[in-house]
Amino acid sequence: MLKRFIAYYKPHRKVFILDMLASLIVALIGIVYPIVTREMLNTLIPERKYRLIVFAGLALLGLYLLRMLLNYFIQYYGHVMGVRMQTQMRSDMFAHLEKLPYSFYDDNETGKIMSRMTSDLFEVSELAHHGPENLIISTISIITSFIYLININVKLTLIIFACVPFLLIIALVLRKRMREAFTESRKATAEINAALESSVSGIRVTKAFCNAQKEQEKFEVGNELYTSSRSRAYKAMGQFHSGTSFITDIFNVIILIAGGFFLYNDTINFADYSAFVVSVNLFISPVMTLINFMEQYQNGVTGFTRFLEIMDAEPERDSEGAVDAENIEGEIEFKDVSYAYDGENDVLRSVDLKIEKGKTLALVGPSGGGKTTICHLIPHFYDVTTGEILIDGKEIHSITMESLRRNIGIVQQDIYLFNASIKENILYGRLDATDEEVIEAAKRANIHDYVMTLEHGYDTQIGERGVRLSGGQKQRLSIARVFLKNPPILILDEATSALDNTTEILIQQALDDLCRGRTTLVVAHRLSTIKNADEIAVVADGRIIEKGTHSELIAKNGTYADLYALQFRNNQ
Repeated sequence: MLKRFIAYYKPHRKVFILDMLASLIVALIGIVYPIVTREMLNTLIPERKYRLIVFAGLALLGLYLLRMLLNYFIQYYGHVMGVRMQTQMRSDMFAHLEKLPYSFYDDNETGKIMSRMTSDLFEVSELAHHGPENLIISTISIITSFIYLININVKLTLIIFACVPFLLIIALVLRKRMREAFTESRKATAEINAALESSVSGIRVTKAFCNAQKEQEKFEVGNELYTSSRSRAYKAMGQFHSGTSFITDIFNVIILIAGGFFLYNDTINFADYSAFVVSVNLFISPVMTLINFMEQYQNGVTGFTRFLEIMDAEPERDSEGAVDAENIEGEIEFKDVSYAYDGENDVLRSVDLKIEKGKTLALVGPSGGGKTTICHLIPHFYDVTTGEILIDGKEIHSITMESLRRNIGIVQQDIYLFNASIKENILYGRLDATDEEVIEAAKRANIHDYVMTLEHGYDTQIGERGVRLSGGQKQRLSIARVFLKNPPILILDEATSALDNTTEILIQQALDDLCRGRTTLVVAHRLSTIKNADEIAVVADGRIIEKGTHSELIAKNGTYADLYALQFRNNQ
């Protein structure tokens, strides 16, 4: 882990070296004041060398001005370096998230992922800046002050130094408890972020069902979890700081008693004792800085560990030898395909299907039967458990995922639109399309006339998830996106099931135009919309139980006939 953390310093080597050099000089300047104090008390003042006293004071002032400038450099450029490292980590995480498979997002909530990308990486950037700085300044300060104290009085220095192990023991005993508490606090923060993201995203549903109180209760569960976990973290931190502070207070008592004893016995003179009292803080302060640094270290390490958990998640990878598919014609074949989301309970069982180039296959059947899973397997969103899927006679593992998906258009019931303009959402189908091509796609999707009634036309912002559009408008916008993409393979996953009959007729006209000349897989809830499909397959309990044209399946008087008759009755 340390090696991976250090790698983020490499692009900022120059700033890092200058920052550490500045920290080194700041640490060395810190020891000058007690040296000058001792020299004044022992020599300059008794011998009345006033000019040297003034010169020493001015020299000290000059060093303090230099230290001020160096501290500015450390604070500004050091933090900038930390922020840039954080930016790089965030970019790496986002790029990695884009490569992760569907299964990752099945198991991880959006709010928790956002928490790792924001608050966790902030703590990492703080550690990146303050960590080396604190270590260098404190270590050098401890070493130089220890050498200087020994030069004043060996016995008194050894007595002080003997107390340090007690400080370290307390820190080590409380360190594990504090680390565990802050880890739990991180998890609680992620939980509350996830709850907040879920509640805000679903605010319209909450208002529609008047369930604000329920959402408040759900949020308060996470809020209380955060409060209790944070309280435990602060309790551990309080024990840590109070324990270590008590030991440093003992230092002062020891100096007072031992120093007084040495003065009484003439083992040390008053000037050296005064210099020792001034100088001992130069030894204790960096020790305390290192001990207090453990809190920041724990936060940073915890954040970086959570960052690595995402970075180490297995990304989607093309199979060895996979090639780019340039001219896909669209023939699709399933051979004895089985699939289980959890690796154990099969959602699909020995499915055999074949869709010839340019033909339409409709999938019907009860919810949970496996229809959508079949749709997800074709673009290789998931890997089959057994069997194989062929595109134009080639097993999909032999085709790169990007080129495969580039040749597949998907229109779903649950449309996702970005918080951008109408034009930008259509352009998502093909980013290099011209304005003319965007307009043509919109016309073919029967949404151009509506867009032209808007004040800003294609530049109209549609809000989060297209909230400013109706269901039919959102659906037509998604269809325009696929028209622009112009893929040879089309998947329609219950694309009109959530629409009213009038809107469905308008959408269906656009879909019929979209399907023309393409290999199309249709998942349909309303059987009346797929009567003209080249073939219909009934999917139930993960299996294909019936296959044929509409008339053939009606003649069989099986499951499809029962479904059709039931739906026909319900529509009377």
